[in-house]
Amino acid sequence: MRIDIQATDRVGITQDILAILSKANCDLITTEMVHGHVYVNMNTGPLSFGQIRGRLFELIDVIEVLEIDLLPAEQKQKHLNVLMQRLPDPIFDINSEGKILVATASAAEICQQSIEDLEGKNLGDFIGEPLSILLGKELSTVEVNVLRQPFQAEITPVTNHGKLTGAILVLRSPQRLGQQLSALQQSNDTDINNIIGQSPAIKAVMAKTMRFGKLDLPVLICGETGTGKELLAQALHQQGFDSDAPFLAINCATLAENLLESELFGYAPGAFSGAQRGGKPGLFELAAGGSVFLDEIGEMSTYLQAKLLRFLQDFTFRRVGGTKELKVKVRVISATHRNLETMASQGKFREDLFYRLNVLNLEIPALRHRADDIPLLVEHFVARAATQIDLPKPKITKQAMVLLSQFSWPGNIRQLENLLFRSLALLDGNTLGVDNIQLPRSSEKGHENEGVTTNEQQSWQSAQSVFEKELLTRMYPLYPSTRKLAKQLGVSHNKIAMKLKQHGIGEP
Repeated sequence: MRIDIQATDRVGITQDILAILSKANCDLITTEMVHGHVYVNMNTGPLSFGQIRGRLFELIDVIEVLEIDLLPAEQKQKHLNVLMQRLPDPIFDINSEGKILVATASAAEICQQSIEDLEGKNLGDFIGEPLSILLGKELSTVEVNVLRQPFQAEITPVTNHGKLTGAILVLRSPQRLGQQLSALQQSNDTDINNIIGQSPAIKAVMAKTMRFGKLDLPVLICGETGTGKELLAQALHQQGFDSDAPFLAINCATLAENLLESELFGYAPGAFSGAQRGGKPGLFELAAGGSVFLDEIGEMSTYLQAKLLRFLQDFTFRRVGGTKELKVKVRVISATHRNLETMASQGKFREDLFYRLNVLNLEIPALRHRADDIPLLVEHFVARAATQIDLPKPKITKQAMVLLSQFSWPGNIRQLENLLFRSLALLDGNTLGVDNIQLPRSSEKGHENEGVTTNEQQSWQSAQSVFEKELLTRMYPLYPSTRKLAKQLGVSHNKIAMKLKQHGIGEP
């Protein structure tokens, strides 16, 4: 029987209560004292709760006696046990001798034991590491193997008055670490429906992405810088059967060869100075069952190209400095702004690797080739920038939208987004007009003359004609009458009318 005795808080009240229970021949099991409460777990023999209650009320300080299911400490322990068993990562609580005091359900599962059988056994029977490594005096992370399964163990020492009394070990599998890393890398707009655009070019890319997502084959994404290759790779992953598995990305152009190798393939303990004591899994291990996105694959060294090619053949590899052969299954999605086929023909990229990566191909069109999507992108980026700056969304004038739609955008979507964010940050008022947009002059004509050949530009007259047409095409929507345009350019009305008619622009 468990009871809660509520009484006046005075010196000796607990002793008086226990004396009454002892006189009634109650066998006390557990007693807890909290301000104003005495909790008792006991065997009462033939006495009923009513009889015990009556005897306790003989004390004038007793206010109430209630029968309860659990004492506070028991209730707390029950909730703690439920919490511990719900934790996804295996957790061991060991004493200074390495004996398991507490283990979670997932810990018992990887040890192939029940929780009851596991507690009291030595952790060294399951983890092939010396006790001295598991019982250090500082926080540490080491790689361990539990029945040949690799885990990263986060070890937290437990001390009492400066003396080491045990440790808490939290084990994370490479797959679990990969899922956590993937969650940090991915944004909330990775679904294919969040790709903005209604032009035929981008719709065709989206349709191919949805089809390719269901195929467990390598995909090569080609496109200029800033076109959104990583966003498309994430959407491709989300369309696949492994969408709940990790998606991990790395830029091959940002790391030196040796660093990129260790990031991709991991390294064994003691592989090089400064390495983690227990080694480290690479992206391929962490993304097992999921996808690895290799951005700017064209910048990868020939040595790593050869190692990647071997991995793609049978998905086996060795960590840097390791001797053990590992095998994982991942989907490799790569991207480049270079022409890998040309590089392969020139000997700058391995031809056999190119064919391995280019099983499926996605070509993202440059922004200047999907100008119809620019108004949608502008509205989206302006709304997002306004939210980030904590300003009301401004109105975009028609002239400003025309100006943005006719620019070549050599930096593509990234350049458009950055320019709009900068424009809103400097905006006074609630209208975004032509005067608020500063297009970069140095690259403004970067792609305008793509259709003009070298022979055509050898003629002064043809070059002048190209310049006139480009200028009038860009300026006429901003000053949509011959008189306004003539005034802006400082020439006669008749000359502008003649040139507009010559180049087939507007209505002269």
